[in-house]
Amino acid sequence: MAERERPAFAEMVESLPDPVLVVAAQDPDDSAGRRLVFANAAARELLRIQAQGGPLVSAIRHPRVLEAVDESLFGGANGEAAWETGGAQDRFWRVLTRPLETAPDGARLALVVLRDETDSRRNERMRADFLANASHELRTPLASLTGFIETLRGHARDDAVARERFLGVMAAQAARMARLIDDLMSLSRIELNEHIAPEGRLDVVLVVLDVIDALAPLAAERGVKLSPKLVERGVATITGDRDQILQVAQNLIDNAAKYSPAGGVVEIEVKAGLTAEAAIAVSRPGAARLSLLSPDLVGGERFVALKVTDHGPGIAREHLPRLSERFYRVEGQKSGERLGTGLGLAIVKHIINRHRGGLAIESVEGQGTTFTAYLPQL
Repeated sequence: MAERERPAFAEMVESLPDPVLVVAAQDPDDSAGRRLVFANAAARELLRIQAQGGPLVSAIRHPRVLEAVDESLFGGANGEAAWETGGAQDRFWRVLTRPLETAPDGARLALVVLRDETDSRRNERMRADFLANASHELRTPLASLTGFIETLRGHARDDAVARERFLGVMAAQAARMARLIDDLMSLSRIELNEHIAPEGRLDVVLVVLDVIDALAPLAAERGVKLSPKLVERGVATITGDRDQILQVAQNLIDNAAKYSPAGGVVEIEVKAGLTAEAAIAVSRPGAARLSLLSPDLVGGERFVALKVTDHGPGIAREHLPRLSERFYRVEGQKSGERLGTGLGLAIVKHIINRHRGGLAIESVEGQGTTFTAYLPQL
């Protein structure tokens, strides 16, 4: 269509973020005769429309969408259809069609608007998955507690040895539920404020020293040594929420201690003045490395990096991309004393994201794992 023939509304909708089309047709029996008489910039980009006036089926082939267009063209009714497009990432569209006044040449006209529902669909799916996982994680210890209570009410009522053993297991299960609820509440608070930039000022070295002091007795019980290698105080200064950065250090160090063998060493290193590339440089020969979160880089920006290394079983390459998912735990590492809530790394990732930092992992099966959290330096 020549520029002088563009509809009067064209300029108004050209810059709208939603794809907008106007379709014209003369004969309801001529399916190839549905023509695109207008497409705004968003529609042209999405549907790769080269020129106005082409057939509708060259841009959209989904049967339900075409039916909705016909409902408006020849039925005078509003139409609606769901449309999922493929590609590198699936996208979900809500297609709305509305009848327009007949053109001067007698052609029927219909307005077609595409609304991108990808984020809402993904959020809904994440919410459903989250509720399912949370319910499962709570149901397991709850079922255990219920079973032991019934046993204690029954034949174990007068068995002192069994009673003590069952009460110990019940206490452990109750503590597991409490940890899960605490982590769920913590994750919820972090996500709620994730878009708000922190304003405090803190020294990462002092935070790490506080965490080491708190975890040293637990590590000693496991036969694990915490070995810090830190820069001087006052060098690794960042803008951040001290409680949240402490939570990051505690999660990473405690996790490393859990997966370290008796007699093992957890190496805790704080470096300053690093580029992003230097912060995540591989330190283990042959290690599988993955960036779980990358910051938006500004030219010349420097980072403070916290590296926590264990010498435990390591993690297979295929598990690395999913480590920061809620409730995800590596198969074979879900039971016994190592059992956690599966939320620790999700919490770490959200905190690091709020602080505009990055998170990376490198691991070698049978040799151990290194987590690196790096944050913009003041």
